[in-house]
Parts: sequence; C-alpha cells; structure tokens
Amino acid sequence: MHWWGGVVCPRAAVPVQLGMLGAALRDGEAVGKYNREGLVVRELAGSRAMAMQRGQRLGWLLGVGLIAVGGALVYRHYFLARPVASGPAGPPVAMAPFAEPWTERAVICLGIGDSITAGLGAASKQHGCFARLIENPDDEYADMQGRSLSGVLPNLRQRNIAVSGSTSIQHHDYIAERLKPFDESVFGLVVMTTGGNDIIHNYGRTPPREGAMYGATLEQARPWIANFELRLHAMVDAIELLFPGGCEIYLANIYDPTDSVGDAPSIFLPTWSEGLAVHAAYNRVLAKVAAERDSVYPVPLYESFLGHGSHCKQFWREHYDASDPTYWFYSNVEDPNDRGHDVVRRVFLNAILEHSILKHSVL
Repeated sequence: MHWWGGVVCPRAAVPVQLGMLGAALRDGEAVGKYNREGLVVRELAGSRAMAMQRGQRLGWLLGVGLIAVGGALVYRHYFLARPVASGPAGPPVAMAPFAEPWTERAVICLGIGDSITAGLGAASKQHGCFARLIENPDDEYADMQGRSLSGVLPNLRQRNIAVSGSTSIQHHDYIAERLKPFDESVFGLVVMTTGGNDIIHNYGRTPPREGAMYGATLEQARPWIANFELRLHAMVDAIELLFPGGCEIYLANIYDPTDSVGDAPSIFLPTWSEGLAVHAAYNRVLAKVAAERDSVYPVPLYESFLGHGSHCKQFWREHYDASDPTYWFYSNVEDPNDRGHDVVRRVFLNAILEHSILKHSVL
C-alpha cells in the first residue's frame, strides 16, 4: 500500500498513476510547445498582415503621389506653358508680286500707333514689324527673302511715329502735332495699330475710364466706344489731308491674348466678365470705319493671332493650331514676341498686296 496525495492506494495502482502523470506532463509539454509555435505562427501571420497593410498604404500613397505629379505636369503643359519657338510664323507671302518694281513714284511708309507698330517685343530694331515691312533683316527667313516694300518701291521713304503705351486719344493728337502735309508728288502707305491700349489700360488697377477702360461693363463703355469711332474718322480725315497726292491706310484690328476665351487670369490680369464684349465692340468699330472709308483697308491681326495666346497648348479649343501650337506674345502679354512681329509684318504685307493701287498700276 502507498500513500498518494493523502490517499491509500494499492501498490499496483502506482504505475498507473505515474503513467497518467507522465502522460499529463507530456501532454502539457506538447500543448506548451504547440502554444509557443502557434504564437510564433500567429506573430508571423500578424507581421505579414501588417507588412501587407503597410505595402498597400505605401502603394496607395505612391499612386496618389504619381497622380498628383502627373496632374501637375498635365496642368503645367496645357494651362501654364507658353512655348516660344523659333523660325518663321504666320501666313505665307507670295514671291511673284516682288519680281519687279511697282512704281517709280515717291512713296512714304508712315507708321502710326502703339507699341506693336513701335516694335516692342521684337528681338532687335530690325525685327520689328514696321522695320521688316520696309526691309528684310540680315537674318531674314528663307521664305521671306526679297519680300519687302523697299524691293518694289525704289523711291520709298519711311517714318514711324508710333509710341509704346499710347492710346487712340494720343494717336489723334500725334497726327496733328507731329506731322505736316507731304508734297503732292508723294503717295502715302500708312500702317496703323490703335485702340488696344484703350481697352487693356490700366489693367484693373484704377476705375474704368475712357482710354483706360479695363474692367468696364459694356454699358459703361458704350459712350467711349462711340467716341473711338468718331476719333477714328477724324484721324482718317487728318491723314488724308496730309497726303494730297493720295494715300492708303492699313488699319489693324485688335488681337486677343486669351484666344477669344476671355479668361483674363490666364494672362495674369483680374477677371473681367465683359472684357470680350468690349473688345468685340472696338473691333466692330475698326471694321466699320474701314468699310466706310475708301482709303482704309482692314488688317486682320485678331484672326491671325487666334490660337497663339494663353491657350496655345489646349488642343480642345476652337482655335488650336496643330501646325504651330506656340505663343506669339511677348512677356508683357500685350505685344508680339519676335515671331509675332514676323506674323504682323506678313499680315500687313498681304493686305497691301491685296489692295494697293501701287501694285496694280504704275503711277
């Protein structure tokens, strides 16, 4: 007999009890081992799950970052980029009309107007639209070699009274103050850009007024637009009096750096809800005066520059130019850049080729 845990047990039962105890101990070790291995497995599984979650978060953040960077690049490319190319720009000019002189008569080419005619934004004085109209610069493009007024008008003189920043009000005064009548033997070819500064000044920094109407409503601008028409007729009258021997006045309309979209912030100016309406009204006046006066011919700068302003890269726009999606404006937004001056010269020259009596007959 043995005492076991305070209980009298037969001797034969002891091995059985010890065996049970050993089995229990062994089972406990197995359970402990299992528990320890399970814990490791669970820890490994948890680590893998956390790693997967971290990877997913990292992938999500990376994806968001790539989308943001891609979006920024797309925005920059289509909304902020102002690519300025090199080489010729604008419509072609035929060579045939320049094969022989047009007339031996004395002719003066007179420039009147604002910074466009004055040449602001061109790479050099030779590259301004007025200068290129008179004579090809030394580095003239191949497609414009020999296409200039001096090549067909051997007795051509030039004078340019255009002033950067000037308005139509000042142009009216400059004609009276700075010019005297020419001899009857002289024929006048007048190139003129006027009215643009009336519209864009003072860039929204001051309340709208005549000659600086930025921000005006169309209703507010109506009397100023009417005065612009009267002023244009008065300028034409004065120019005709300067040339008793006859003249032709080539009058440009006003281009739009927003490509007719009208979103002034795209050209770094304050929002102007009725800006396009005022602009269009001014261009209608320019067209009307050209239609009503026998000596005046329209020059379509507005149409020629569409697609080359602040939206030049936006292929979905109406005026997108796939053949040359580049910016033709200078850094100040108002004036043509060097290629833009090439365009202005070509558009004026084509208007002269189309209308001038100097080309069609010897005077």
